[in-house]
Amino acid sequence: MSTVPAELLQTLSLHQQTRLLASLQLLSPADCSRLTAQLADVDFELLRSTWQSAVQASTPTETVDRAEQAEAPSRVVRQPTSDADHQAWAAARVIGQQALSSGTVAVITVAGGQGTRLGFEHPKGMFPIGPVSQRTLFQIFAEQILARRRRHAADLPWCIMTSDATHAETIAFFQQQNYFGLASDSVHFFQQGSLPAMDAATGHVLLAAPGQLALSPDGHGGLVTALAKAGLLTLLRSRGVQHLYYHQVDNPTAIVADPALLGFHIQQQSQATTCVVCKTSPTERMGVLVDLRGRTEIIEYSELTAEQAARSNPAGQWIFWAGNTAIHVFDRQFLESLCETGNQLPLHIARKQVSCVDEHGRPVPADPGGQPNAIKLERFIFDALPLADRTLIVEGNRPREFNPVKNKSGSDSADTCRAALTRIATEWLQAAGVPVGPHETYELSPLQALDAEELIQNLRSGAFSPEHLLRG
Repeated sequence: MSTVPAELLQTLSLHQQTRLLASLQLLSPADCSRLTAQLADVDFELLRSTWQSAVQASTPTETVDRAEQAEAPSRVVRQPTSDADHQAWAAARVIGQQALSSGTVAVITVAGGQGTRLGFEHPKGMFPIGPVSQRTLFQIFAEQILARRRRHAADLPWCIMTSDATHAETIAFFQQQNYFGLASDSVHFFQQGSLPAMDAATGHVLLAAPGQLALSPDGHGGLVTALAKAGLLTLLRSRGVQHLYYHQVDNPTAIVADPALLGFHIQQQSQATTCVVCKTSPTERMGVLVDLRGRTEIIEYSELTAEQAARSNPAGQWIFWAGNTAIHVFDRQFLESLCETGNQLPLHIARKQVSCVDEHGRPVPADPGGQPNAIKLERFIFDALPLADRTLIVEGNRPREFNPVKNKSGSDSADTCRAALTRIATEWLQAAGVPVGPHETYELSPLQALDAEELIQNLRSGAFSPEHLLRG
């Protein structure tokens, strides 16, 4: 008979977790000890209230209210069109460059996902995306960071958030690649948390196997607590880091630690800044930044009907134009304040099919054709926006900055992403006066140039020669 702490038994009984209670009594001592350790980190009160909300909530009404009350974001820096705009962007870029040179910036890459949707059974950051070299996503970002460190002659710490599914393999990959030329102590891996799945009908916490909870990653919104738990907020504060550039691993054309974005963030004393792009159509599957009840929020595309998505203001402009790129800049003190106040980001519910076992350890297989049997929970980092006193939205250059690889084919696929990398390289080479063939594939490493201006300078100085150009 396994010994279970009386306090845990009382907690499970209070929250009507009868399945767990029964399971604990039937487990071997080793399995019971393992499950007891997992249960110590579970907030059963939060799980129960979340499940009850999922059962009782009138989501359609809430969604309609949000969509109807939302307005186009008012605090936005648009892409430059006039001379005055270009001067403002240049001034912001100088501020960002100064921040980089002073060592007050760090980079956070969210890399907890696997490349399953791409037919790639490894961490997505290991996916080969270079159109000629097959550089991986991780290598392209590593080379951007190394190039920025060299340009600004300063530290630029790199924090990579993994998940239980990607953590060990990601670290092993960086070790095999000798950290792509970066000092190993300047790259910090930290793991996002997990949350248990619940039975959709009863709210019972599910078991993946005897003595093992059915866990799933807690979403990119788990970043805040994961940074704190890993001691990285304290480490970054001790190193004088004030600004955290955040991006996801699937967009190799993101301008890592973009000086202009950083500069606007600093200039306008924003606590949370988001880079957006103009949607290509009202129904494009992107979350959108809006003003809602005096706060900056994101409305997911799934919350909008086609009619709502196409709603315009009196000037004929779309209300829901500002597509979320998942590129942000956060003030470090703002994230610390969320930890200090215990103000965790809200939980979001996803109904899924989850294979599990019953209290006797017997398999309860998922039914792919049936109704979802479980509720999974996750947090979204953009839910930090309405908690900030000062936010800012900056419009990015979509063709240059937003070319994610999410799908195996079609839009936002490896093919469209590689085409974008080739197009960008070709445009820079043409701007530098390098002859390019109409049917050739080109690729530039960030170590050769971070932008077209640097490529021109490197050609003039001899630091880059067309002989070193990757072409296919």
